Amino acid sequence: MFDFSKKKQPAFGVVSADDDKDIEVHQVKAASRQGIWIEVFKLIRDVIFVWAVFMLLLVFVAQPVVVEGTSMLPTLHEGERLVVNKLIYYKIQGFSWGHIERGDVVVFWYPRDPDKSYVKRVIGLPGDTVELRNGVVFVNGQPMHEFYLDSTYNQAGGNLQAKKVDEHYYFVMGDNRDNSSDSRYWGLVPEKYIYGKVFFRFWMPSNIGKITRGDYELNEENPNDTRAGTDSR
Repeated sequence: MFDFSKKKQPAFGVVSADDDKDIEVHQVKAASRQGIWIEVFKLIRDVIFVWAVFMLLLVFVAQPVVVEGTSMLPTLHEGERLVVNKLIYYKIQGFSWGHIERGDVVVFWYPRDPDKSYVKRVIGLPGDTVELRNGVVFVNGQPMHEFYLDSTYNQAGGNLQAKKVDEHYYFVMGDNRDNSSDSRYWGLVPEKYIYGKVFFRFWMPSNIGKITRGDYELNEENPNDTRAGTDSR
């Protein structure tokens, strides 16, 4: 008549799966620990992804470099930080993203010691004949008026016999002609040694901005004109 047997009763105030079969019972502490590890895993995953992208950018696209020395005054100053575009000269299976042009500021491995990097300006292209008369550059017999130069750093003059630039080689010079170790002294730069074009300066704060190809003129007028303009970039 009376059933005094103990029935399984949920404790008062405690949620039990027996109340409703659709209720999902969570172990809060265990779930919390699991959530922390999931977030840690996601963080590690994101760090690895960012690192991989950064390394790919350094290898194939862009690379920061620091200017050492004064050979590129007034265009570049010692201690400035630059970004080099490596993709613009990248070649694969005969396809090139871009090509080296006269007036480009490039970074390359020093031919006499490939462990060192130099930054100079391209003056002579493959097939050109480069000559220096009283400090004025002549390319294929035409005077090159380089408006990015400053006469303050180009007072020594100097001469260089006409030199033919071989195929796949380049003649480079620093903008500070009075104090630059360049192709006048150690010869041409192999194309394969040029690994990037300088395109942006992110330090010093007063000079932050894009670095473009230098302005110049090649003509037969006033061959004795030694004028030098200021850097327009």
